[in-house]
Amino acid sequence: MNKLLLVAGGSTLVYACLALMMGVLPGIELSKTPAGQGVQPLTALQAEGRDVYVANGCSYCHTQQVRPLGQDKVFGRPSMAGDFKYQTPELLGSERTGPDLTNIGVRQPSAVWQYIHLYNPRAVVPESIMPSFNWLFDVVARAPVGVAPVPLPKAYAPAQGVVVPTRKAEALIAYLASLKQPALSEADMAMGGQAMAGVAGPVTTGSASSAPATAAATPAAGYDAARGAALFTAHCAACHQADGEGLPGAFPPLKGNAAVNDDDAGKHIDVVLHGLSNTKVGGVVYSSAMPPFADTLGDAEIADIIDYERSSWGNHGKPVTPGQVVTARAAAK
Repeated sequence: MNKLLLVAGGSTLVYACLALMMGVLPGIELSKTPAGQGVQPLTALQAEGRDVYVANGCSYCHTQQVRPLGQDKVFGRPSMAGDFKYQTPELLGSERTGPDLTNIGVRQPSAVWQYIHLYNPRAVVPESIMPSFNWLFDVVARAPVGVAPVPLPKAYAPAQGVVVPTRKAEALIAYLASLKQPALSEADMAMGGQAMAGVAGPVTTGSASSAPATAAATPAAGYDAARGAALFTAHCAACHQADGEGLPGAFPPLKGNAAVNDDDAGKHIDVVLHGLSNTKVGGVVYSSAMPPFADTLGDAEIADIIDYERSSWGNHGKPVTPGQVVTARAAAK
């Protein structure tokens, strides 16, 4: 009996020591980590949206952690401990069936796009396997005063009435919009650079200073058609669609677009660099906000995207060079 107590007591003591060393002490140390520069607590609506995110199992398919790997570069810079200061528990996720959402508020700031995607993902991403969350919306005969109906493509709109978001949908989209990686401090940038050592491509920090480094690391030896197509697919096709037709009433078409076909590419370059909202194309006003890419893509990458758009879907705009993007970027400072 005494031996049994000794074995049980010893095992319990060993387990307690391991738990203390591997769980409790690291947890206490991590709790002292200060918030990253620019990291803010969630508002009441955003916190409510986080609960909706959890309740609907979004973290089963989407991660919120950018690893220091080349394949994660499209999602943003590598995540830092201070990014998660106000997240308890952290929704890091482990299965990336859908894209990482760490920086989705920057990568896709359009609430209109998010509402359409939430109602039926195939409306904006035809190959998506994400389920529809249409129970977060109501179909009404007429939108209430002050509430904008979701501008669904005709093929996905209800036969009668219009679709409006519920409080839960509004909260969820507010939470997604809050997921933005702030610019790193110089010390954190150095740590991020060390973490990315040996990884192909530059570290994307989200700060303006990263763009010239990206351009310098990218060969500017003419238009790279394959890269232009890949960059367009990664950054633009979700809104403007793979066929360049856009979505009526939501996102303007690039096919036949006057700015895309204009021999003077100044406006086209400016829009890709600095974003745009409330623009009129073909007599239709599009209020959705297009994000700026000046801080996330280099000059050669932006030139390749623009050249892809100016040479696709029957467009005939003159090609641009990385040098023109450099000039436009400098002129805006």
